Amino acid sequence: MTVSPDAWQRRVEWPLAVAALVFLAAYSWLVLDPGLPTTVRRTLVLLDYATWALFAIDYAMRVLLAGGGLRGRLSYLRHHLLDLLIVLLPVLRPLRLLRLIALLRFIDRRASKSLQGRVAVYVALSTVLVLYAGALAELAAERGAPGANIETFGTSLWWAVTTITTVGYGDVYPVTTEGRWVAAALMVAGVALLGVVTASLASWFVARVRRDEPPAEPTVHPEVIALRAEVRELTAELRVHRAGREPPGS
Repeated sequence: MTVSPDAWQRRVEWPLAVAALVFLAAYSWLVLDPGLPTTVRRTLVLLDYATWALFAIDYAMRVLLAGGGLRGRLSYLRHHLLDLLIVLLPVLRPLRLLRLIALLRFIDRRASKSLQGRVAVYVALSTVLVLYAGALAELAAERGAPGANIETFGTSLWWAVTTITTVGYGDVYPVTTEGRWVAAALMVAGVALLGVVTASLASWFVARVRRDEPPAEPTVHPEVIALRAEVRELTAELRVHRAGREPPGS
């Protein structure tokens, strides 16, 4: 029996979510504790590459399972470019965090069945995850660089909060090219999340107002009322006409 890419993705959803969590733990340890022993550091790096291998195998299987021959597989590649980036760019440290998208997808599938509940859970967890991952990536890029002012995780987290909310106090800022790319990604993520939050709040208020309002009485258009009167008149005339045509004594 042929397995579709979507069916395969549902089967590996749990393993990929666990792999994303393992990657996040290993990456966090590497960044937050620069004085790790060499053996521990090598083990964490191996875990990093192991999670990359899992994502690479998953993507290769989905491409192979895509129907339509070579054209169908190329079409699948075009429509899943973000997954391709996760696999092809493991050497760029900030882009390694794209693997966490698998965790967000898992959370989205397991969230509340109602649309508003799913959006609320998804946005809340996405915001926390993006803030944490962005702070880690920024600290990894900036720490030890000449002229850097982001040297601790607390400072990096503060910078991430002010950046994703588009406040940008300017008290701390990235000085490396890699750190500026992380900042640009956080700005885009902040605008996107703010738009989702605004739309969700507007939808929630509209739903509450509709639920609290008393049901409106149905209104009848004046033309409909006039048409009903004409129908009644025609019905009465038809009855009189029929009564006049009936033979006497019938």
